[in-house]
Amino acid sequence: MSGIQFIERDGKREYAIVPMEIFERLVQVSGAIDDVALYDQAKAADDGARVPDEVAGAILEGMHPVKAWRKYRSLTQRALAEEAKISKPFLSQIESGKRVGTIAVLAALARALQVPVDFLAD
Repeated sequence: MSGIQFIERDGKREYAIVPMEIFERLVQVSGAIDDVALYDQAKAADDGARVPDEVAGAILEGMHPVKAWRKYRSLTQRALAEEAKISKPFLSQIESGKRVGTIAVLAALARALQVPVDFLAD
């Protein structure tokens, strides 16, 4: 590469003086390498769980997560309650925020809705 000068110490190249054009390109490439490393880290940590826009939007608008997921899965309260082996009134109270489900109940609902249990935390 032309225009590059080297500074030596004890007969070994220790520093390089490069034209600004080359330096700026190296900075860009270095940033891209950092971005790739961050992407690789995020991809390695990905557990595959996703929250669809419809569910996230409903939760952000104040809907209980259990209800949002139930609607997303096109389940009636009766169908979900039966699958989770709880009463329909209890499910209704959970969805309305009048009652809080135990860990066991939330785990049963999560299994029925095919989501991680932490997705149902209100």
